Amino acid sequence: MINGVLWRLRTGAPWRDLPERFGPWQTVYERFARWEADGTWVRLLEEVQVRDDSVGAVEWTVSVDSTINRAHQHAAGARKKGRRRGTNWKIRHARRIVRRSAGPAAG
Repeated sequence: MINGVLWRLRTGAPWRDLPERFGPWQTVYERFARWEADGTWVRLLEEVQVRDDSVGAVEWTVSVDSTINRAHQHAAGARKKGRRRGTNWKIRHARRIVRRSAGPAAG
């Protein structure tokens, strides 16, 4: 069961794609979700950290990684040049096109 959870987390695949060798995906998912809700995973991590730290197997250093991705100005939310044309523009434009007839009223 734990190997199935680790496979799912490592691959990022949907639960339904879990290989059959790990058992029914519903069973693995339900146990994963139950353990997540009751804090089992957090307690497990803390226990492993304490055990490994007691024998000096954990190096408590901070690693900060920063990545900058440049985006094209149109993709980054930059303001567009010229007037802003929303739905109100369509209404104003339609009013200019549809005007009263200059001829006599029908009637």
